[in-house]
Amino acid sequence: MPNLMGVTNPVPGQDNTNINRQLPNNPNTNTNIQNAPNLDRVNRMDNRTEQQLAGDSTGPGKALRYDSNFQAFMQKLRDMPELGRVLAQLMLEYKSIVSSGMQQGIAQEMAQLLKMLPMNEKELGQFFKQQLQDGERFNGPLFNLLREAYSQSQSETIKGDILQFLKRYADYTSSDHIQGNLIRTLTNISRYIPASFGSQLLALAQQLGETFAGGDRAAALKMLQSTILPFLSNYTEKTHDMGMSRTLISQLALDISRFENGSTEGLLQAFKQLIGHNTLRSRLGNLTPETLLNFIKNSDFVKAPQENDFANQLTQTIHHALRGDGGIEAQESFRDILQALLINESVYMPLKHMLIPVDWQDKMMFSELWIDPDAEDNMHHGGDARDNTFRLLFKIDIQGLGFFDIVMASRGEEVEMLISCPEEVAKAANVVQGEMNRILTENGLRPTGVQVLKMQQPLTISAVFPKIAEGENSLNVQI
Repeated sequence: MPNLMGVTNPVPGQDNTNINRQLPNNPNTNTNIQNAPNLDRVNRMDNRTEQQLAGDSTGPGKALRYDSNFQAFMQKLRDMPELGRVLAQLMLEYKSIVSSGMQQGIAQEMAQLLKMLPMNEKELGQFFKQQLQDGERFNGPLFNLLREAYSQSQSETIKGDILQFLKRYADYTSSDHIQGNLIRTLTNISRYIPASFGSQLLALAQQLGETFAGGDRAAALKMLQSTILPFLSNYTEKTHDMGMSRTLISQLALDISRFENGSTEGLLQAFKQLIGHNTLRSRLGNLTPETLLNFIKNSDFVKAPQENDFANQLTQTIHHALRGDGGIEAQESFRDILQALLINESVYMPLKHMLIPVDWQDKMMFSELWIDPDAEDNMHHGGDARDNTFRLLFKIDIQGLGFFDIVMASRGEEVEMLISCPEEVAKAANVVQGEMNRILTENGLRPTGVQVLKMQQPLTISAVFPKIAEGENSLNVQI
């Protein structure tokens, strides 16, 4: 029988009982040991790979960053497909499908989208203005004033009150979107829990939707806090469900918090807190709570979602494609489009982004525009009283001509421009330079340098706007 206790006499030369006892427990002798415990000292750093540094996981196909939201964003930005090219390829493919008479599923949605693209010069200007307004949440004299007051104030209390007002304003103007999120999240939760609970939750979601439609915000909030959340809490307590439903419940709780934060009363309370400061009261003048609400309700940003037909139709088309209506190829293409749109609208992206697809004189032209209005903040970084420098990147894919990158920097009336273009266009560089100088001059600008070069490779957003990678306008949140 085995000698488990080691109480019998060992066989000479075959005693293995003391082998392990003779090995020293020294974590410094083996660099492969991962955090070996030693109660007598603080362990040294080992070669563990869980912690990712700034240079880790930056190449395509590598594991997603988890230690930093900002670094994960930077990785996605590097791997992001070019939205213009994906959209151009997709629409050109479906243009032939639609023209052949096929009007089923996603083809019908694409047909509606393609009808919006033919534009003349006036329509293009209106479309461009609409896209700009759709992303201008914090635009207008009030926000210019608050932005200036925040940058000049030395009081942390005033800065905190300004940020609190802006947070309330953001949630207030997003109320319709948040309400839609709440209904969608409740519907999704019902799909991940047993039918006995899911049917009850769907009934509650329907009742909540009717309350939203009736405009009774207080009743909707009471129902969310006093009925729906306790129901979900009771479900989790009974089932100990740690799956997808738990993630969706966390998302639901966040949207409920935003819904509560975006009430009219909360917005006005934050505004009254602002005018309680003498320095801000003098700047705001005679702005009353009633005037504030009227200003917000009639702002371009609030009106934009209802008026932007192109964005609404694109959203509807993406919804049908991701649902699988157009097959795997369309699903993958639209997933790339949606991913690119979300990255370009990320909280870490300090740029204005616009998508401009146009059918111009029977040629498809797909463009993306990024604008940094404060590429060089001369007045707030020790510079003189010169105007700030703004920089833009214009990516254009023209059917039958090729792909262009245009970088423009402007300070006041001075403009510099770099045009990276296909080889055929680069052969006429002198003509292009002359025309661009003429166009800029006729519009009251003073060109200080226009270069036209053959494109070697497309420019990256982080190369044109280096402060994105430096994180100057964002927070690197550790998780």
